[in-house]
Amino acid sequence: MSKIKKPLKPARDLPKEDEIPHLTGPMVLPRDGSKPEQIVLLLHGVGADGDDLINLATYFGRILPKAVFIAPNAPFRFDGGPMGYQWFSITDPSTEQKLEGVRMAAPILNALIDHLLAEYGLDESKMVLVGFSQGTMMALHVGPRRVKPLAGIIGYSGSLAGSELLADEIRSRPPVLLMHGNMDPIVPPDLMHHAEDALTAAGVPVAAYLCPNLGHGLDDMSIQLGMEFLAEMFDIDVLDVAGARR
Repeated sequence: MSKIKKPLKPARDLPKEDEIPHLTGPMVLPRDGSKPEQIVLLLHGVGADGDDLINLATYFGRILPKAVFIAPNAPFRFDGGPMGYQWFSITDPSTEQKLEGVRMAAPILNALIDHLLAEYGLDESKMVLVGFSQGTMMALHVGPRRVKPLAGIIGYSGSLAGSELLADEIRSRPPVLLMHGNMDPIVPPDLMHHAEDALTAAGVPVAAYLCPNLGHGLDDMSIQLGMEFLAEMFDIDVLDVAGARR
């Protein structure tokens, strides 16, 4: 799980749709009540839930005040404990099973993306995927395989499943920001560099940062880098955003 605490009170739950089973969770709408101009989809890690990442809206919302931030609970209950959710099971942690897992869950995430774009009347250029751990695996698998490029992908403490297949399966090349704690005991930091290499080889613009003295979580540096990435993706001058560097 990430280390973001005290999630914001959600504006409302995600809509329940037959084609996106079980994907409820918190979301935060623009404070001024206006129609969202961007969508930031926050994908949590295994054993967590949407509340684990929704407070990123507090920070990223300084850059994108008119964005809707959506943090769905993953579609399956965590099979390693009494609470939480998972995108796929990790009872078998092998490389082959991770690839099978992301492939199994990908249609659900794609259906959610399509639903949200239609609901808010936006296209892929206005959507960012933000993943943590297993959520990063989902974002890095689904994003480059969509026909139309997303605005960007932010991946915290994750990895790229099936990296050897990406060059043949890639359909779009959204810019990617990867961040990883150099002391991560759960997902080895080398996996970030492996993902960086595979994405670069497939022609994806990628930036990767190893965060010092950080374990399996987020810190001020990684959040600030995420804010700056969003500002760059949407051509926003960070210095002009009130409170963006506080």
